Amino acid sequence: MLIVADVHAEFDALARVAARGEPLLILGDLLNFIDYRTGRGLAEDVYGADHTRQLIENRRTSNWDASRALWRAAVEGREDEMRARIIEAVADQHAQTAAALRGANAYVTFGNVDWPTELRACLPDGVRWVDGEVIEIDGYSIGFAGGGVPTPIGAKGEVSHDEMAAKLEGLGPVDILCTHVAPSVGPLYMDVITGREERSSDVVLEYVKRFQPRFHYFGDVHQPQAHSWQVGKTSCRNVGYFRATRRAIRHR
Repeated sequence: MLIVADVHAEFDALARVAARGEPLLILGDLLNFIDYRTGRGLAEDVYGADHTRQLIENRRTSNWDASRALWRAAVEGREDEMRARIIEAVADQHAQTAAALRGANAYVTFGNVDWPTELRACLPDGVRWVDGEVIEIDGYSIGFAGGGVPTPIGAKGEVSHDEMAAKLEGLGPVDILCTHVAPSVGPLYMDVITGREERSSDVVLEYVKRFQPRFHYFGDVHQPQAHSWQVGKTSCRNVGYFRATRRAIRHR
């Protein structure tokens, strides 16, 4: 069983992993709006490099008000045009998602930057959407709870804490928990490159402590201080920033 997260439009590498034919778990963030290392992504394509550089700086300083003002200024007077350009760019990445996964034995949930409805609709035949449900692979019960935690950005893939808690409660005990977000364990959500605490979920950590799955796999934090951590009987592991590593991890 192979696991990836944070694909962020690295579709050639995703296709190579998918072509192995093994069960492939994809834990969200297929879309790439901004690569915070390089500035590449939908934002640069649609709004330009200067706009994207300022967004990156605003994120580094957590200046959400400045980012909202920047977005408003970028679309003012041409809202319909810019909305159409974003929708077109997202559709193009979804077409590449479908091409990369065609014929794969894959299971997909969503992350904070994804557009869940559109992502689900683009998946090719045989690729399964999983969110708030339990499947069985190789004798393991595997529960999926997709989505990111709420932020001032209000991205389409964010879900409320109450919604996440309800999804997790509905799973009940499982052997393996798969989420996009990290549990609220400091070294798992501290990004050592940006030097900032990234998003994490208290309710995911509460689930792990309560039900003690054997494994918890997740992504979201691209350069964590620690990639793995033991919480009671649960081995928690960040499966890596696939856009950068181009590698899946193997569940053993």
